[in-house]
Amino acid sequence: MTPAENAQLALLLEVSGTPKPGNVDRERDLPDLRFEHFLAGAVGAGPGLRAAEEGAAVGEAFERAVAGMSQQEGGNTQFGALLLLVPLVRAAADGDEERSGDEDGNTDLSRERVARVVENTTVEDAANFYRAFDHAEVYVDDPPEDAEEFDVRRGSDAIPAVEEQGVTLYEVLELGADGDGDSSGDDMAAEWTDGFERTFWAADRLAELAGSAPASALGARVYLELLAREPDTLVAKQHGRKVAESVRVRAQEALEGGPEVVEAFAEALVADGVNPGTTADITAAALFVALERGEVSV
Repeated sequence: MTPAENAQLALLLEVSGTPKPGNVDRERDLPDLRFEHFLAGAVGAGPGLRAAEEGAAVGEAFERAVAGMSQQEGGNTQFGALLLLVPLVRAAADGDEERSGDEDGNTDLSRERVARVVENTTVEDAANFYRAFDHAEVYVDDPPEDAEEFDVRRGSDAIPAVEEQGVTLYEVLELGADGDGDSSGDDMAAEWTDGFERTFWAADRLAELAGSAPASALGARVYLELLAREPDTLVAKQHGRKVAESVRVRAQEALEGGPEVVEAFAEALVADGVNPGTTADITAAALFVALERGEVSV
């Protein structure tokens, strides 16, 4: 499969995994967001993912992917996942002399390669990133006080400030990577600036578990492990840090307690309206890396 196809497959496997506490999966819908919306979002993102594979700039490919993803009634299904997947697809498909593949078509996708992709983004990439916010409502925290002109909630209205100050997409995401005061850093931005550390950790875990269960089940397992390791920043922004830490502790208890405890945890988070969405986004990115490297197959 091509990198773009593996990215779409990763999105489908991520949402198909169950139980995935607090998130939509094949057995649980949220009040205004259903399993089928995620399936449609994965299909709609295809043109943007293929553009990344074919060498389009990261910002352009991302904006196209989000525009396609949003063409379903659920709204924002995979914005964060696409922010990770687009540079990963670009890195996997990079045709430079460092790229290598085996006889099965698997690629040597590394943190170093994707770091080069994101660090080389441009001002135009940043402009297209802001245009993507015109297509979908995305829950974000307030920007730092000294960077209000770069508030992503302004969408394309922020582009003149971006262009005037010559800010690249990587630099925009650096603004959101670290918490300040009472705010939490953003998991997606931190992945960009930390060399996709959590994505590749989760991909390695998927490789370790490969063959023990179907790929979608492995994704659900690693999702829970990610959630138990670090508080989800979307939960922290929506419900506060104490709730996010409580969810992390409960995820660890669920891992130790077995299937019945995980099911109860999943039902409780849905009932409470607690959605660890950024952890799901990282899981999708990890599934892509594992698929692309041939460590997980379907």
